[in-house]
Amino acid sequence: MIDYKIYHNTNEIPEAWDLLPTGDIFLKTTFLKGLESSCPSNISSYYLGVFKNKELVGVAIIQRVEMYLDDVFRKTSNRRVKQISKNVISKIVRGNALVIGNLMHTGQHGIFKLETISQSDYLDTVYKAIKELEVEIKARFNKKVRIIAFKDYFEKDTIHSNLSFFKQHNLYKIQVQPNMMFSILNKWKSKEDYIASFNKKYKRRYRIALKKAANLELRELDKNFIKNHSKSIFKLYENVSDNARVNSFKLPEDHFLSLKLNLKSNFKLFGYFLEEELVGFYSLILNNNELETYFLGYNKAFQQKHQMYLNMLYNMAFFGIEHGFKTVVYARTAMEIKSSIGAKAHTMHIYLKHTNNVIANTVLKCIVKYMNPIQTWQERHPFKDYTVSHLK
Repeated sequence: MIDYKIYHNTNEIPEAWDLLPTGDIFLKTTFLKGLESSCPSNISSYYLGVFKNKELVGVAIIQRVEMYLDDVFRKTSNRRVKQISKNVISKIVRGNALVIGNLMHTGQHGIFKLETISQSDYLDTVYKAIKELEVEIKARFNKKVRIIAFKDYFEKDTIHSNLSFFKQHNLYKIQVQPNMMFSILNKWKSKEDYIASFNKKYKRRYRIALKKAANLELRELDKNFIKNHSKSIFKLYENVSDNARVNSFKLPEDHFLSLKLNLKSNFKLFGYFLEEELVGFYSLILNNNELETYFLGYNKAFQQKHQMYLNMLYNMAFFGIEHGFKTVVYARTAMEIKSSIGAKAHTMHIYLKHTNNVIANTVLKCIVKYMNPIQTWQERHPFKDYTVSHLK
């Protein structure tokens, strides 16, 4: 017999959850607890346990997202045409959405199951839970769920074989921006090995970036520093976050401290200092063999002068190489500059639908593409070895 249980906070999650053989730290309670205590104000999480004969055989993260104009379009345009289009879009996407996965991070970090349950039975159970949550959200908050989405699957993910499930529930497959991933070669034992693989053009580019950052000091920040300087860190994050054309959430000020306290050594935050002033930072999550790049921030007055963003990308790669990771996950956005340090684009898809049948899902697909456009960009090939430059 297959059954399920929805947990409303991490304290309810059974011990069997962390015993499941998933290598994804984003599905472990250490991360979920850190996220729960410092989640954006418009996001709340539900934790789904799927049982077969009373044994936990699968889990899922389902996020309720409240989306409104000020959340989605952080900086609204003064141009009337753009403002009108944004208002039209907001009328369709605004309200409550249920996202299977983690809206705050690129990648499939929302589902896991054992082989003892078929994927079709697992997905059917997840959808039953979604329907139950729709009823609960209407009863508790008097809000109707407008959008349902399964997010971020690579092209080779086995979930795409369940077309009948998605067709049955009118969930449409949409390509979104790719996930930029940097594969670390076994021969790279140090950052010097990595830089030595560059062709002349990109060696020169690295030396220029390094020279421009010569006056910056890079330090790992411990929990006490993060606690005492949360406002400064948040301001730097906000500089970058608010500059995004579209954004569906904003982190709270204590988010980085909460993750540090819960993930401990698996969460790293590095700061750039100019004459003892914190002018930039980036963060990393150590996810088994994968190094996940997380949120970053900087003082815009120093960004271009010191090529801070490019230097951050290099330093993320160095950390991955020097600590034995197989992959650095650079996530989506800024594809061209990320490809210049060796990251490759991996296509991703989501499945989604609008629950109002009056609104054509084709319109919703157009809106999603507007909010998350497939950008035209030029891939860079920084390595002198052709096989490395074209490594996926």
